[in-house]
Amino acid sequence: MIILGISCFFHDAAACILKDGVLIAAAEEERFTRKKHDKGFPENAIKYCLQETGVSINEVDYVGFYEKPLIKLERLLYQQLECFPKSFVTFFKSMPEFMNNKLRIPSLLKKKFKYKGKVIFSQHHMSHAASSYLVSSFKESAILTVDGVGEWATTTYGFGKENKIELFKEIKFPHSLGLLYSTITAYLGFSVNNSEYKVMGLTPYGDPKYVEKFRQMVEVADDGSYKMNMEYFTYHYKDRMPSEKLCELFGGPVRKSEGDPLTQRHKDIAASLQVFLEETMVKMLNYLHKETKSDNLCMAGGVALNSVFNGKIFDKTPFKNVFIQPAAGDSGGAVGVAFYIYNCVLGNERKYVWHTNYLGPGYSTDEIKKYLDSNGIVYTKFKSDSELIKKTAKLLLDDNVVGWFQGRMEWGPRALGSRSILSNASNPDMKEILNSKVKHREQFRPFAPVVTCEDAKKYFEFPKGVNEEPYMLFVYPIKKEWHKKIPSVTHVDGSGRVQTITKEQNKLYHGVIKEFGNLTGIPILINTSFNIRGEPIVCNYKDAYKCMMGTGIDYLVLDRFLIKRSENPKDMWDSEGLAKD
Repeated sequence: MIILGISCFFHDAAACILKDGVLIAAAEEERFTRKKHDKGFPENAIKYCLQETGVSINEVDYVGFYEKPLIKLERLLYQQLECFPKSFVTFFKSMPEFMNNKLRIPSLLKKKFKYKGKVIFSQHHMSHAASSYLVSSFKESAILTVDGVGEWATTTYGFGKENKIELFKEIKFPHSLGLLYSTITAYLGFSVNNSEYKVMGLTPYGDPKYVEKFRQMVEVADDGSYKMNMEYFTYHYKDRMPSEKLCELFGGPVRKSEGDPLTQRHKDIAASLQVFLEETMVKMLNYLHKETKSDNLCMAGGVALNSVFNGKIFDKTPFKNVFIQPAAGDSGGAVGVAFYIYNCVLGNERKYVWHTNYLGPGYSTDEIKKYLDSNGIVYTKFKSDSELIKKTAKLLLDDNVVGWFQGRMEWGPRALGSRSILSNASNPDMKEILNSKVKHREQFRPFAPVVTCEDAKKYFEFPKGVNEEPYMLFVYPIKKEWHKKIPSVTHVDGSGRVQTITKEQNKLYHGVIKEFGNLTGIPILINTSFNIRGEPIVCNYKDAYKCMMGTGIDYLVLDRFLIKRSENPKDMWDSEGLAKD
């Protein structure tokens, strides 16, 4: 039984493939096209999934699409009629793309792949729910999905048991916590559906003095259900989000661009938004626990990527066990619809438990060596795993920035030790070095720590019963005595978005961190994504080499090979990382 799941045409297009109920491969389209948040038809991701599984398109039994376009069309038509004539221009601009793409999924599959089999559509929030619950280790669980908008739903409360999911309560568009967060993202001058995490990173710098203004904008009931005063928003009829009334409420116009100054008022608004979001989410989860009587919680949807709130779930709600889909946004819908078909539609028992994010393309040592040799790239080859680990740890000890490219690419928005940039968390200047020389991003944004799982609780305040966080989805306090010893991963509020790693999960990655601990006494490194601002995480070895040569990365550990940037003059290479004629 082969099932292909796809999501596309809004943002973060992706594909995945199941074989007999087991997830074999998954990847976002952006990694192949190098277009961040690529929303187009995931042709490259589909080709990769088929190749990784060793099947042709004719062997696929079902293709699943992560939402129901006809129901979404119904909502768009309703919006147009409800807001006419103000909505006409936006509606007129959006309809051609919608009609030519989302309503033609079967014909696109037939045109691009000659697929003539069955296509099944799942509702957007059911795909989110399935993407988390059906791959969790729980036999039953409460489910919460929160995002911008699917067809109509923006928030759903649900319960899963065995291979059944019931979504028993929903909040509908235009009322949306996700769109509230995106509206403030736009108001603060950041790009929507791309930079919400920047707003989250800004919150510790502010004072939440505007919380009452958010309560004025959004009415929240005891069960967490909410109703927005739409006079403060324009997203339901325009291609911009904050209204003039919202600008008046917060005492100033929209910040025009990310290059304009960030004032204390902006920081205070971000902090207030986070507090309001957390208040509302806690009410939702307490109600959900009361209704389901389950101690297990599964979450998905873009808001589930708010790692600052996630780190507070155990302290502020009764839930004892939490699983969040690592690709909680729209890309994760591809996984959700595939498992929804296998488990819910076809009635098969659940057999897959999420255990790894290394689901993307990998490349052989011989293939990488051929690329290096054919392009005259200067390198040395490690003789053993031990040499690779010790040499890399020593480079990090000497405050070099190391690009780390090993094995299969990660699934989801986080680099987790396959396509990462590593550096010394104990160097107080490393945050500045990375931001200015490598990442080219805002100085207020934090860097994440990675720590060996067996050592994590020595440095981080984990909630009771939580022993690991392998997917970098939770922010926890760093113990005070370590703040000054790992300054480059300690955020201004004393927290860190931690990743833990075991030898079983990633032998070489774990080995380097452990060896670094042997050298320094602290088995913690900075782990940030292998990319620069505005680009997706690198996918293949060419992307990795190109990224190193265009930044201040000192060394690249590329599979079994060590490449020093200073030994490979930048002007010898073209934009594709190939030797010039």
